[in-house]
Amino acid sequence: MTEPNADKLQAYLDGELTAREAEEVEAWLARHPQTARQLDQWRRQDEALRELWALPEREPVPSRLLAAARPPERRAAPVWWRQGMAAGLVFALGVGGGWYGQGAYQASRPAVAESGQADSLPRQAAMAHVVYSPDIQRPVEIGADQEAQMVSWLSRRMQSQIKPPRLAQAGYELIGGRLLPGEQGPVAQFMYHDASGLRVTLYVANGVRPRAEQGFHFASQGPVNVYYWWSQGQGYALSAGMPREQLSALAQLAQRQLSDG
Repeated sequence: MTEPNADKLQAYLDGELTAREAEEVEAWLARHPQTARQLDQWRRQDEALRELWALPEREPVPSRLLAAARPPERRAAPVWWRQGMAAGLVFALGVGGGWYGQGAYQASRPAVAESGQADSLPRQAAMAHVVYSPDIQRPVEIGADQEAQMVSWLSRRMQSQIKPPRLAQAGYELIGGRLLPGEQGPVAQFMYHDASGLRVTLYVANGVRPRAEQGFHFASQGPVNVYYWWSQGQGYALSAGMPREQLSALAQLAQRQLSDG
C-alpha cells in the first residue's frame, strides 16, 4: 500500500473506512511507527475533547442547537464535526456567558489551580488546545513558513505586538498560529509539535487582569495540563497532554523569551 494521505488517515481515525481499507492502513502504520504514534496522540486528544465537553443530563444541549449542528448523514459523527460543534458551542455562544456559560462550565470538570479557584484563562486555553490540536489537515490558520505575515496579522487583530517564543531547543517546532474569539476580545493561539507529533499550544489573551501573586500557576483540565502567567497586560497559557514537570520546563523557556521582549 502507498502512503495514505491526510484524508484517508482522518477517515481511519473517524472509523469511516471499510474493514479492508482499515486493515491496509493498519498494516502501513505497523511499518511506520512514528506516524502510528502521532495518530494515537490525536486519538487520545479526541477522547479528551469528548471528556471536556461532556454535559450532564440535567443540562441538556438545547434542541435548536443540536438541530443546527447535526451532521447531514446518520452515522457516527466524525472527528472534524465533533471539533467544530465543540468550538461553536464554546466560542460562538460566548465563553463564560449565556446558556453555555451558566450550565456547561459548571457541570464539566473545572480547572483546579494551585490557589484552589477555577481560572478562566487556563480553562479557555485547555479547551482551545483540545479543539484544535488534533486537527490533521488544518491545525493552524497561518503556517510557520509565513511567520512574519502571521505575527503581523495577529498583532494587528489583537492591537498588541505579539510573537511566538522559540521552543526548538526543547525539541518543539512552531507549526503556526490562529486567531480565536475570547472573553475580552481576540485571542492568539500558537501551536508547536515535537518529533513524535505531540502538540503544545500557547494561548495569548489581552486585557487579562493580573493577580496579586507573581510567577507561574498550574491548572489541570482533565487530561490537559496548563501553566499560565501574566505579563504586561497579557495572559499566557501553555497547554499540553504531558506531565507537569515537562510542561513546566517548556513554560519557563517561553516565559523567559517573552519577558525579554
